[in-house]
Amino acid sequence: MKKKTFHLLLTCLLSIGCFFTKAQYLMENLNRGIIAVRTSPTEVFISWRILGTENTEVGFNIYRGKTKLNDKPLFVSNFIDKTEKNESYTICPVVHGKESKAAETAQVLAQNFIEIPLKIPTGGTSANGQAYTYNANDCSVGDVDGDGQYEVIVKWEPSNAKDNSQRGYTGNVYIDAYQLDGKHLWRIDLGKNIRAGAHYTQFMVFDFDSDGKAEIACKTADGTTDGQGTVIGDANADYRNATGYVLDGPEYLTMFEGKTGKALATVDFVPARGKVGSWGDTYGNRVDRFISAVAYLDGKHPSLITGRGYYTRLVRVAWDWKNGKLTQRWVFDSNEPANAAHASMGNHQMTIADVDGDGKQEVFSGSSAIDDDGKSLYSNGLGHGDALHLSDMDPDHPGLELWQCHEEPSKYGAYGMEFRDALTGKPIWGVEGNNKDVGRCMASDIDPRYKGYECWGSTGGALYNSKGEVISQVRPASMNFAVWWDGDLTRELLDKNYIAKWDYQNNQTNRIFTAEDCLSNNGTKATPALSADLFGDWREEVMLRKSDNSALKIFTTTIPTTYRIVTLMHDPQYRVAIAWQNSGYNQPPHPSFYLGEGMNPVVLPAIKVVK
Repeated sequence: MKKKTFHLLLTCLLSIGCFFTKAQYLMENLNRGIIAVRTSPTEVFISWRILGTENTEVGFNIYRGKTKLNDKPLFVSNFIDKTEKNESYTICPVVHGKESKAAETAQVLAQNFIEIPLKIPTGGTSANGQAYTYNANDCSVGDVDGDGQYEVIVKWEPSNAKDNSQRGYTGNVYIDAYQLDGKHLWRIDLGKNIRAGAHYTQFMVFDFDSDGKAEIACKTADGTTDGQGTVIGDANADYRNATGYVLDGPEYLTMFEGKTGKALATVDFVPARGKVGSWGDTYGNRVDRFISAVAYLDGKHPSLITGRGYYTRLVRVAWDWKNGKLTQRWVFDSNEPANAAHASMGNHQMTIADVDGDGKQEVFSGSSAIDDDGKSLYSNGLGHGDALHLSDMDPDHPGLELWQCHEEPSKYGAYGMEFRDALTGKPIWGVEGNNKDVGRCMASDIDPRYKGYECWGSTGGALYNSKGEVISQVRPASMNFAVWWDGDLTRELLDKNYIAKWDYQNNQTNRIFTAEDCLSNNGTKATPALSADLFGDWREEVMLRKSDNSALKIFTTTIPTTYRIVTLMHDPQYRVAIAWQNSGYNQPPHPSFYLGEGMNPVVLPAIKVVK
């Protein structure tokens, strides 16, 4: 653990955006992401990105066709054009009063979404005679061809996918890539030796070697077929047992080329399963609890983080992808005496953040955290949980904070939900768990009367401000995802296929948008395929599957805002959160800074885009 005596100094510097490293995070060279949507017969809403490499002096000119629409440069990144015409719109940055030639153009959309047609895999019949079909499940994004625009990576799950606690055969899992215009790029078939379910396959999409093009990494096995038709390992191997579990045979980790789906390198998965019973049960539940993430462990280059186990033994491995090779940076294992306190202190997900201000990100498994060098940062002993949130939730408190719910009363004691210092792991305040498994919790700024995030969850029934004070005896019914959608700085609530806003004066949620004919994923978790700042200004898009799985729809806001904020995808913490969003029980992304009512000007960590 880093010296606690530096805690106050480090976190104070972090809160004002200062860092002790000269390293720059290598990030995507994004385009403007300009989008234009007709909102009425006489109006068009246009929005575009402000990049993380641009200072506050950069303005913009906007053109409809060849007609300039603004007299002076615009310093926000959205505009309403009162017109009946459907000409193209062009954005030109203005630097020191001079218009740049780096212009980008968009055509007018008739509605506030982009629709991506999907190629639904053919269903089949499992080994025990059960018919199954396919649903588009979790999605991710990455720029696989280096053109500055995201492609969408889709995981297909069969209708007979299983939780690890459930016996039974499943169909194969597929991973597809699509351009935003709907062009299908490739399909990976993970094969019969990768079981389908929320905890078996996480696919991390990121530019791992910083060459300007994203790769895809995930766990594979004998019989996995890459996007070019090449089989990994033994094509005929079948390690499924009589209950449908895969508890034998080799396990691999593969890095795939994002543009083609080609397997670039395959190594043994670490750790090996060993004895199944050593993970907590003998039938195959806990041994195959996998999670993944991406972290900038050196403050410059992204590393892949893979994990196995969280109920008992907890192992996390950092991998680097460079010069066509996957190499281990470090292995963290709770079986090591120095790490024993981390056993059973993991969640169904990980989150990533730089909490000590050194410019290098740490790995948070739940009630425990690992420093960037692979050594223990802390374990607070409060046990496993199903949800967690990490950001600058209390701007008055130095550094970052973490809000988490817990499952086991024998471990969490007085705190079924706890608001803690993310650097030290010490609870600042908490909520009684009433001796129950507290399955859900949520944190976002939803009440502008209180600076900082509001917090709530599935126990207590109240809504708390960032100081732990009860500000309402009624909490929002939604405690799932959040999305910046309207024009103010508070965040809206995303659940199933709708967005709602908390009415803090009447203590109720009001639905403000519904994605018709669309469905969420992952059963009662009701999560989107993806939610992220994918294009347009700093507000977030919501990606959902159509109810018949024939397409994805990416919805974008058309509500004006007066706030100038750079694209959230150039904040390293938010960007890696988009990568790990599909891991285990999906969680909403949060930035490294406080984005909410009463916020300070945004100061991002130093970044450098890869060209």
